[in-house]
Amino acid sequence: MKWALISVWDKTGIIDLARTLAGQKYSIMSSGGTGKVLAEAGIKFTEVSSYTGFPEMMDGRVKTLHPKVHGGLLGRRPIDDAVMTKYGINRIDLLVVNLYPFEKMSEQNMNLEELIEYIDVGGPAMIRAAAKNYKDVAVVVDPSDYPMITRSVSGTGFTPEDRLMLAKKAFARTAAYDAAISNYLYRLDADFPPVFTVQYAGGRTLRYGENPHQKAAVYGTRGVAGTEPVQGKQMSYNNYLDVNAGVGLVREFDEPAAVIMKHNNPCGVAINAGVFDAYIAARAVDPASAYGSAVSVNREVDGNLAQEICNTYVEVIVASAYSPEALEIMKKKNTMRVLRLPEKIESDEIRTIEGGVLVQRTPAYQEHWEVITDRDPTPDEMKALQLAWKVCKHTKSNTIIFADQKRTLGIGAGQMSRVDSAKIAIEKACGSLKGSAVASDAFLPFADTLEVAAQAGATALVQPGGSIRDKEVIEAANRHNMAMVFTGVRHFRH
Repeated sequence: MKWALISVWDKTGIIDLARTLAGQKYSIMSSGGTGKVLAEAGIKFTEVSSYTGFPEMMDGRVKTLHPKVHGGLLGRRPIDDAVMTKYGINRIDLLVVNLYPFEKMSEQNMNLEELIEYIDVGGPAMIRAAAKNYKDVAVVVDPSDYPMITRSVSGTGFTPEDRLMLAKKAFARTAAYDAAISNYLYRLDADFPPVFTVQYAGGRTLRYGENPHQKAAVYGTRGVAGTEPVQGKQMSYNNYLDVNAGVGLVREFDEPAAVIMKHNNPCGVAINAGVFDAYIAARAVDPASAYGSAVSVNREVDGNLAQEICNTYVEVIVASAYSPEALEIMKKKNTMRVLRLPEKIESDEIRTIEGGVLVQRTPAYQEHWEVITDRDPTPDEMKALQLAWKVCKHTKSNTIIFADQKRTLGIGAGQMSRVDSAKIAIEKACGSLKGSAVASDAFLPFADTLEVAAQAGATALVQPGGSIRDKEVIEAANRHNMAMVFTGVRHFRH
């Protein structure tokens, strides 16, 4: 006789699975809420308490923690048959379990005493026991696997490969569950725990990493990590990095905006009354660099914009939506990845270093824009400063951004010297910088960068402030009749 033990919090699909098991001559064992659901559906089962001879107790905290349950899961066939027979332990051939929703409930405003009751003990113990004995016991923790279970029990049974795959998923689930509990408890009295544990599902192997000789994969089921093309080629490692950078920047804008990203830095950013004009303006900032770029827009792509995008070699396009006509047009570019702008996910930033990781969290913060020069920015200058500052926050340091009210004009990124960043931005400028605004991601340690920007035609500058030489820089700004604003917040990106 084959036995299946079913104990699930998420009841999705469980009635159909139980009916299949009963039809395939499985004897079903269950308890608590799962047993009630099976009884209401008219499915016969044996109560766990009836099998063990021990009642459920302590408000359900103890029901499956018993040698007759764990012996049925851990017993090796035929090594432990004699012991199992001696103590009346049934072989449990299939375990179907999912856990109390600790992760979901921990996001609610619950006190610790309430939340503790959502820490499953019996479930993980059974899962680990069955997974350890996977050669004899199939363990199912994910309702999406029920169709495969149905096919297996209705056909030739579980293959060794099936059993090992299910065991891998089982151990991954208990590891993630324990990690969620550990991280939550540590966060009660510390921003960062002494032991940092993280797990991401949905792993997909990529063709290669940053370069063809490197191996890579992407993990995650939400946000940019969970986004895959609606059409076009598979995403690459570098595509994901560029999309992540571009999406972060385009979300800064409420008005129609276009961001053209190359190697994790913007090479053109523009806003306009319509997204078509924004894209044209952004591409015109640096047309050469736009070749092979990742484009992000925060409005629907229609047929006209799709055609314009296809006129340039674009690696990836990310947009909030696409018209049917646009998708049809972009099918002609079968190597171009077409993505939908994902929902924003708040999470820690994690970067690997040799032997470990760096973890960074950006709490809610408020900038305080203060004019510290003799002259206030004009309304047009202020609009340009705001645009330049938004782009500056998403460009590699040291960075200097020149902009007008609607687009970036010159971008200098990733230089060891801030003055060199300014010179590069001026050299790459798409037109005259007369009357432009300039942004610096960190304070100006000397007046030299401001001097270079002023000579190029900039009339306003925004920076965090905080240098020991702020007074010298302010004096230089006043000499050039430049308006300067301090924000009080630095935006290094390394």
